Amino acid sequence: MLGVWLAPKIGQRLEKTPLVRKLGAFVALSGTELSVLDALHKRRRTFVAGRDLVHQGQLDQAAYILISGWACSYKILEDGQRQIVDFQIPGDFLGLRSVLLHMSDHSIEPITDIEVTEVTVADLLDAFSQTPRLATAVFWAASRDEAMVVEHLIDIGRRAAAERMAHFLLELGARLSLVGLGSKAGFACPLSQYLLADALGLSAVHVNRVLRTLRESGMVTFRDGFVTFDSYSRLTEFAEFDPVYLDHTGPLLR
Repeated sequence: MLGVWLAPKIGQRLEKTPLVRKLGAFVALSGTELSVLDALHKRRRTFVAGRDLVHQGQLDQAAYILISGWACSYKILEDGQRQIVDFQIPGDFLGLRSVLLHMSDHSIEPITDIEVTEVTVADLLDAFSQTPRLATAVFWAASRDEAMVVEHLIDIGRRAAAERMAHFLLELGARLSLVGLGSKAGFACPLSQYLLADALGLSAVHVNRVLRTLRESGMVTFRDGFVTFDSYSRLTEFAEFDPVYLDHTGPLLR
């Protein structure tokens, strides 16, 4: 009787969390799978903005599930320049690939103060052995992240600056909408123009100019920490944004 009572309680507690929303886009999570996810959240930690939680070249560190706040993954070149590979939002894994490969090939820095759950390889393997469908969902999430990196490569290599910015903001909006933190109207965004510059291969001055152009064109406004889609349809057409690579069509496993 106790187990019957606890399962709904766990489901009620987790069903709206960013991680469950994200994984639930691929797998319709059962009560058992929600319970296993709940068990992963036993070691919670907080990190302050600007202080790396993973360093490039670090060995055998834990992975993390981002509960709240924003972070970025980046690499530093020998001349000191930084390339931001991606931004992480609630529901994302931090350092998952590095755990499996035993060494981090990039650094992770909190952009805001963040709360995370620390997850070891043993935690993951235990969870996956209990619920193989959960392993499938995490594999899907990792594949989706890889697809986004491909789009970011196209952004930097082939899209003009304005289209690059528009595509990036639309992708970010779609990611946030999936976890309940955004919509086609807009989303809260803590990214500075310097962070955008390091992610998009532009100077901060160029970022400012591009954002002004998009705003004056009546498509999108980024002001006071909030992105407003003034005309979502026009911005989508301008950026040639096709969200199929984000795979938000609904659970494939039920």
